[in-house]
Amino acid sequence: MSKQLSNKLLTMSIQDLSALLSRTQLAARLGYQYSGDRDIYEALGYKKNLIYDDYATQYERQDIAKAIINRPVEATWQGDLKIEEMSDDKDTDFEKAYEALEKDLHFKVKFIQLDKLSSLGRYGCLFLGFDDTQDKTGFAKPVAPGKGRKLLYLRPLSENSATIDSYVTDAKDPRYGLPLYYSLQLKKSDVGQDAIKVHYSRVIHVTGETMESEVEGIPALKAVFNRLKDLEKLVGGSAEMFWRNARPGYQGEVDKDYRITTETQEQLEDQMDEFEHNLRRFLIMKGIKFTELGAKVSDPDKHVDVQIQMISAVTGIPKRILTGSERGELSSTEDKSMWLDMISSRRHC
Repeated sequence: MSKQLSNKLLTMSIQDLSALLSRTQLAARLGYQYSGDRDIYEALGYKKNLIYDDYATQYERQDIAKAIINRPVEATWQGDLKIEEMSDDKDTDFEKAYEALEKDLHFKVKFIQLDKLSSLGRYGCLFLGFDDTQDKTGFAKPVAPGKGRKLLYLRPLSENSATIDSYVTDAKDPRYGLPLYYSLQLKKSDVGQDAIKVHYSRVIHVTGETMESEVEGIPALKAVFNRLKDLEKLVGGSAEMFWRNARPGYQGEVDKDYRITTETQEQLEDQMDEFEHNLRRFLIMKGIKFTELGAKVSDPDKHVDVQIQMISAVTGIPKRILTGSERGELSSTEDKSMWLDMISSRRHC
């Protein structure tokens, strides 16, 4: 075990270490058949231990991965974001205060960012910047009580930028087992970060789907990660196949009575180079007959569709909505109904 890893394990909480070991043991059992003789994950190139960077990279670089995260989030936060204290048309002081704060802090934009980050990883955090701190050391203290406490800013953060520093260990505390302090990495510029220790009262902790843990959810891309990799193989492979076969190769057959000189061979090589790089569209050769090699380009549509169907089944996003074809005559009443039910559930959970 490396010294770096040993030091990291020593600073981890019991909860962190237990969760890490559990995930490692589960990953080690994935993909085995025939008493361990066949490792499907290794054979197909699937990664067993996934981390946040895997999901973030997939989201940034792959269209369908981005759609899986963005489609539900964007639909959930459609429309105006309002708080109504009374059912009449008159604005109360509370409603006016909220509208003024919304104008300064842009709640909806921040909530959309937070929703995406919490879907992408095991959790996301919203750092609340109150006016009760003089410097960054004050963030480690609970939010100071007081009427008129002002919220100055909001910072949505991923689990990579908001790691849990310690947990509540008092078994009599209602927050037993929940985060006590966070270690936040705030970007100051493209080249620098500011590390601060923050009390939980200054952080809103958001998870997606959860099982046993209240702190760590299941990343939205985890269950479909292998399918996303399969899609890359299919789509990228079909593009490569077209690139290589759209312009066929050629086979040269030398006449049995023809003898190639060194000069002729050099001329042939020059012509073939020019032909390959689109500088020449014809070949002039004596004693050599060129025939086109057969090329076959397979249609990947059916194979791609299988992957999309599997992803749709797991995520609950109808295929037409996932692929962006939900319009006009292509729309499905059943798909729309399922989709609206899913979005309604997200809004009320």
